[in-house]
Amino acid sequence: MGFPEEIKRIRQRCFLTQSDFAKEVQVAFSTVNRWEGGKAKPNLVAMKNIKEFCLKNDIAYTDVEEAWLDYTVEIKHI
Repeated sequence: MGFPEEIKRIRQRCFLTQSDFAKEVQVAFSTVNRWEGGKAKPNLVAMKNIKEFCLKNDIAYTDVEEAWLDYTVEIKHI
């Protein structure tokens, strides 16, 4: 599973909207939207917050971390 799918999976597992998940991990709604859309990748601070979210909600973090490490954002040229 790719990183965008992993983020969506952990968000939906907790029955959160993108906006609510964004508040939990201290980023903007648009940031979560871009992660799930494959248009951006979280920085280290965001990943620490995602890890804390996973630990707090008893969600395995390893798959998310591995997907993040392997993920590359494709830049589309117009």
